[in-house]
Amino acid sequence: MVQTTLPLFDISALQQKDDIDYVTHPYIRENTIHKKAFQIDIASRSLKQNTAVILPTGLGKTIIAFLVMAEILPQKILFLAPTKPLTLQHVESCKRFMVLDEKDIVMITGSVSPRKRKALIERGTIVVATPQTVQHDLDHQLYTLKSFGLIIFDEMHKAVERYAYVSIAKRFSGLILGLTASPGAKKKKIQQVFKNLKIQHIETRVREDLDVRDHVKDIYIEWMRVPLSNKLHMIRKPLMELFEEKLGKLKRLGILTYKKSEYVSKKDILDARMSIKKRYGRKPYAFAAYTHQAVLLQTYHCLELLETQGVEPFLLYMEKFKHKTTLIKSERLFLNHPRLQKAQALAEQHKSISHPKLNELRDIVHRQFEEEPDSLILIFAQYRSTIDSIEQCLQSIKACRTHRFIGQSTQHTGRGMTQDEQRIIIDRFRRGDINVLIATSVAEEGIDIPHVNRVIFYEPIPSEIRSIQRKGRTGRSHIGNVTILITEGTRDEAFLYAEKAKEQKMQNLVSHLKKMNLTNGS
Repeated sequence: MVQTTLPLFDISALQQKDDIDYVTHPYIRENTIHKKAFQIDIASRSLKQNTAVILPTGLGKTIIAFLVMAEILPQKILFLAPTKPLTLQHVESCKRFMVLDEKDIVMITGSVSPRKRKALIERGTIVVATPQTVQHDLDHQLYTLKSFGLIIFDEMHKAVERYAYVSIAKRFSGLILGLTASPGAKKKKIQQVFKNLKIQHIETRVREDLDVRDHVKDIYIEWMRVPLSNKLHMIRKPLMELFEEKLGKLKRLGILTYKKSEYVSKKDILDARMSIKKRYGRKPYAFAAYTHQAVLLQTYHCLELLETQGVEPFLLYMEKFKHKTTLIKSERLFLNHPRLQKAQALAEQHKSISHPKLNELRDIVHRQFEEEPDSLILIFAQYRSTIDSIEQCLQSIKACRTHRFIGQSTQHTGRGMTQDEQRIIIDRFRRGDINVLIATSVAEEGIDIPHVNRVIFYEPIPSEIRSIQRKGRTGRSHIGNVTILITEGTRDEAFLYAEKAKEQKMQNLVSHLKKMNLTNGS
């Protein structure tokens, strides 16, 4: 365990000298990190034992990491982040804040060959990497972690089950620092994260704490409810009938008996498969139950696409089945079901109609540019297929300079973006060359875009972690605005209520964590 006997961050001295506006340290560039007592306090405590830092977005978790890194240098440091865009951002930040030769700050991802990765690990003082790449290299004994004094786990809430963070932490005996804004709403899961990362101490703040409330900006959240159009209701009707049919058959078999149809979630349907296995094992009628469950899941997904995204995404999803070389029995039953075929035929007849959310979205963006012409707007969409519709919808607004921001994987809806393309787009967005960025989940985690005026959710998401990360893209340097579009009487509303309940539960849990003594194992 790395411990410092003489911390260079003298909090009392910094507080006494009001004329000192920036942190001074041999390894931190002059006039780059503003002096904030709570950050220095957290960094100093984090040097003593493995620490989890849980802070609202915008309070500078990464700055705290740099303060800790400065004390560990010149020992080697491994900085892990879950996505390539985030690793690239951390590399750029290290070069901006740390007093090191640029060649001593290296980045390792799967796009770098193993031979080069080994050389970079040996050469680098600060190594910023994706965890899957490091885990692969450790599994193949390409290098070890013995020479590192500190590992930083960004977005530490991912350290569960088989995620690479867990394996890496097991192999490391030095100091560990975990960072997150959203640890999750389940106490058991958070405790598992702490155990997996060998956390001994926790540092957390909420926006109302005395030492941070002057450093947070307000975020105003509005929920815009949009009615489903009559034509979408018409297309949805046979899908709902199919959903009720398959749900009814499962209920008669003793599966999913505890919920009304409007409260059945995708997770419930996925869990039903395990319930079937426990209840029926290999009995002859178990196969029929599995088939009903599979068709129910497909129908749920079609309803979600139609209700929350529109006709075109639903038809694109159905198009995927045409490209499959073989279909399993449940897929054939699903595709040949008269109610699905009726819904598909109606959708084909009305494929030109747009989802009512698009008109509302256009109005929101138009008003934003009228009120603040220099605005930067970030729109999150769950599905890539929806991004095309959003781009087309916003073309009529002269002030808009739009661009998509998606992951690297290539899908049937088009090819992904390379790491270099992602970096260029983020840089152009920061400069304002692009003023509306339409992004999938790849933009949720930690990407630093400090001046976003408005974040728009095209749909609510039931994950409190992802919701908090999305909202955290605004309200950093000034008051932020978040707009969430909700289609009335659909799965949008169910997702919204689920997320709000989980977020409140998480906030209560974080407050409880402040009182926990992790060192004593409680």
